[in-house]
Amino acid sequence: MHGSQHLPIRPLWLCRRCGAPWPCGPARLSLLAEYQGNRTALLFYLAMLKEEANVHLTSLNPSAPPRDLTNRFLSWVRAPR
Repeated sequence: MHGSQHLPIRPLWLCRRCGAPWPCGPARLSLLAEYQGNRTALLFYLAMLKEEANVHLTSLNPSAPPRDLTNRFLSWVRAPR
């Protein structure tokens, strides 16, 4: 059920369920589980979403473009050590 999932509210890129910047912690865990064994596909998917978020967030506030979207969308997907 979508109402219980941690999905983004576009164009704000906040979590529909908890209100945190998306991808929130629960969304990250869900994505890691969904893409288990295929981190390359997850990184590709998140890179596309990062670019979409950049466009949306920049259009909402052109005088203050978003910062640190790479960390928010991609850096947490590192392979486990």
